Amino acid sequence: MRNVNLLLLILAISLFGCQEQITDNINENGTLKSSVVAGEFTVLTYNIAGLPELISSGNPAVNTPKISVLINDYDIVQVQEDFNYHAALYADDYHPYRTATSGGVPFGDGLNTLSNFPFSEDLIRVQWDDCSNTDGNCLTPKGFTWNRIRLEEGVYLDIYNCHTGAGSVEEALDARRKNIIQMVNYINTNSAGNAVLLTGDWNCRYTREGDNIRLLTTDAGATDVWVELIKNGLMPEQGSDALMCDGIVTNYECEIVDKIFYRSNNFITLNPLEFTYEDAKFRDENGDMLSDHRPVYTRFEYALNSDLKMSDQFGGPHGTCFNDVNNIPNNPAVNIIGIRTGGRVDQVNIMLTNGTWLTHGGYGGTYHYLTLGSGEYLKSVKLCSGQKDGQTRIFYTKFTTSTGRTLEGGSTTSNTVTYTAPTGWQIVGFHGRSGTELDKMGVIYAPVN
Repeated sequence: MRNVNLLLLILAISLFGCQEQITDNINENGTLKSSVVAGEFTVLTYNIAGLPELISSGNPAVNTPKISVLINDYDIVQVQEDFNYHAALYADDYHPYRTATSGGVPFGDGLNTLSNFPFSEDLIRVQWDDCSNTDGNCLTPKGFTWNRIRLEEGVYLDIYNCHTGAGSVEEALDARRKNIIQMVNYINTNSAGNAVLLTGDWNCRYTREGDNIRLLTTDAGATDVWVELIKNGLMPEQGSDALMCDGIVTNYECEIVDKIFYRSNNFITLNPLEFTYEDAKFRDENGDMLSDHRPVYTRFEYALNSDLKMSDQFGGPHGTCFNDVNNIPNNPAVNIIGIRTGGRVDQVNIMLTNGTWLTHGGYGGTYHYLTLGSGEYLKSVKLCSGQKDGQTRIFYTKFTTSTGRTLEGGSTTSNTVTYTAPTGWQIVGFHGRSGTELDKMGVIYAPVN
């Protein structure tokens, strides 16, 4: 009956001219997952060669103002080597959301993000643990940034921007391999369960024997858009001849070190529609490149799982991110809702009827729980936040079921929010941040069975 209803829905949409597109995907367990295309966005990653004029490989004093105008055409722009001409880069750019510079050489990492979508978290800058004393790699604190953008209510995308160490001697290769491993480990810890966008100057080639760029796919589950759309999903053979780019690039079969990766989750499906090197566009009146790197562009559409909804998040930017969305089974139902509380909320947990436990936070406070009856489901949750040791944490929570029963604990404050499931939906999981206590939380909804 489910598949019949889905076909009827698709037919109705086509008959009445609805602009939303339905896409069908297969879950890992082989069942059909329907999703609705919700929107599109464009991405540009670009090493803008903003080192001081005396050591830059380009002409940043002249070219950065030109770049400033051109990048307005893209929704999300991630730049590398944005050092001493940062003010010129932002001067004629009109993105409403932009990260603050970390400084010029030798203080800053040169990584910044400009976006038409709001940031939902504070930018985190992470310096590489390893740096080779070759190719000027230790001249600045290279590393990567982590940020999160909000595409729409409850729809978040973790975005990473990086600049790894350069060079092809063994010392440089060894440091860069460690850079990639460090970043993969960070993604797996801090973006577990989240949809992810990864861009940057990776200084890696699939063909180079000593590079480990493949780890982003094999260990972090990310897909290179160039590999997917241009190379038909086949990575170039490691150890083969480099696929060099010459002149103005119109054939995107050549490989550059600047790359865009992405990863979907069970709620957000990212689908790259277009990939180009924006090489011909970012040139001066003489046809010369505005940087020694070529800008890389992708147009994405994103679709949302029609069997799930997610609220926004409430709380502070501390602890480690969590997201239950990849652990929610088909037709979920809650058996037990539990909390650990004292003066604040230490933990929240849910046991689903299939035996899955979803637990977040620490083990302080006192444990309280509520076992739901037949046909009973979680309808709403009230949260209060406050300050503890200079950090915003969740101080109070109150769950209310469809029958009016409640489970509450902690200390109320004046800073509060209530998330209520839409009619016919229920709360079945969480997303947010936690450590030894609960720092931030949103909820995941699914239809009532």
